[in-house]
Amino acid sequence: MRTVKLSRALLLFAPAIGLLIVFFSLAAARLAAIIQAQPRMGNAIATQAGKNKHWSASPAGGAAERRLSQSGYDITPLTKEEQQAAAAQLTDHQRHVALAAGTERAFTGKTVNGYSHDNKQKGLYLSAVGNLPLFSSDTKFESGTGWPSFFKPVDPEHVIEVTDNSIPFMSRTEVIDARGGAHLGHVFNDGPRPTGKRYCMNAASMRFVPESEPLPPEAQPVE
Repeated sequence: MRTVKLSRALLLFAPAIGLLIVFFSLAAARLAAIIQAQPRMGNAIATQAGKNKHWSASPAGGAAERRLSQSGYDITPLTKEEQQAAAAQLTDHQRHVALAAGTERAFTGKTVNGYSHDNKQKGLYLSAVGNLPLFSSDTKFESGTGWPSFFKPVDPEHVIEVTDNSIPFMSRTEVIDARGGAHLGHVFNDGPRPTGKRYCMNAASMRFVPESEPLPPEAQPVE
């Protein structure tokens, strides 16, 4: 008799138990996605162009040789002094994000010149440290994460991608500005076509220039 009553009770509560399992599974998946999307600094090994090195500032006297990207932009790393000068006008929060690998809160980010994380204007996103062009609005898409997201950079050589092991058992790929050394965010393999990439960036590490406005000299190709 007890077995029959137990079986009936299990049948009665089975739908509710099933719903709870689904709810907690979805909640766990969402939490993992949020943790994965948040940029943090960790142990890094560069993967850009097959070179095993992190971003390094040029020596105090300047680089011995100037480096140009394939699209014609100067990507010579700044010296430490130049990096600090380029970041001098940033707020404490912006400096923390760009130079100390901080993370802005989702759905709150603004570029250093005040454009919202969900800005939909046409234009170009530059690094907040040195003005290197990073992303075009043409590659920006709504990812639902609360951070500006792009499916590719202006030029692959304008960013350095490094392995980030700061979260145990969750290896990620950090994205760094190739010229200024600013921490930008992380890139994931869950973006839209044609690249399948999601460059999940901090708005606080970038400057937005509408297409109707002129670009600063540092953001133009070398003639």
